[in-house]
Amino acid sequence: MIRVLIVDDHTTFTELLLGALDREPDLCTVGTTRSARSAIELTESLSPDLVVMDFHLPDGSGLSAAARILARTPSTRIVMLTGDPTPETIEQAAAIGVCAFLPKDGSLAGLLDTLRHARNGTFLVHPSLVAQLSARRRLHENALAAASLTRRELDVLQLMAAGSDVKANALALGISENTCRGYVKTILAKLEAHTQLEAVVTASRLGLVMVRDRA
Repeated sequence: MIRVLIVDDHTTFTELLLGALDREPDLCTVGTTRSARSAIELTESLSPDLVVMDFHLPDGSGLSAAARILARTPSTRIVMLTGDPTPETIEQAAAIGVCAFLPKDGSLAGLLDTLRHARNGTFLVHPSLVAQLSARRRLHENALAAASLTRRELDVLQLMAAGSDVKANALALGISENTCRGYVKTILAKLEAHTQLEAVVTASRLGLVMVRDRA
């Protein structure tokens, strides 16, 4: 039997998880609390196998509470729930010994499955969080690449966004068509885009160009 302590200040979520745990023959709830301080105390007095903890608690960070719990009872497995993951928080969670990082709006079935796998101490991150972090990382990398664009490359990029072809762009900038093609090639490489359309979409998302609807 896996004994679980729930640490969350959202009553509805706690009640839903309590009901789900009660229906599982291999899982049971040993207690619930809404605060980080109480979580630390209850972990010592109740000795749960697993602690399901919200990242944001009324009296402090769930991550800080997890660090204190694991310092006192290293064998306790902690599953952290969050609605706003960042690479830094996930790295910190892994560093202190949290065994899983899950989205707060994930399915209960997925959470229960994670609780069963968490006993072995393997660090688990939900695929949806991995996707969010990957998207943020790509945006960050694109922003760094965008910062390296020269003034002339930005001029070409804006003309690309206006839908002009290479010949028109070269004429507008007073450069040769071959030079203009060279700028386009460099822009695609810096923004890691495969087509001019993809480059324009990325640049628009980063606020580098204005895309106007054509009548």
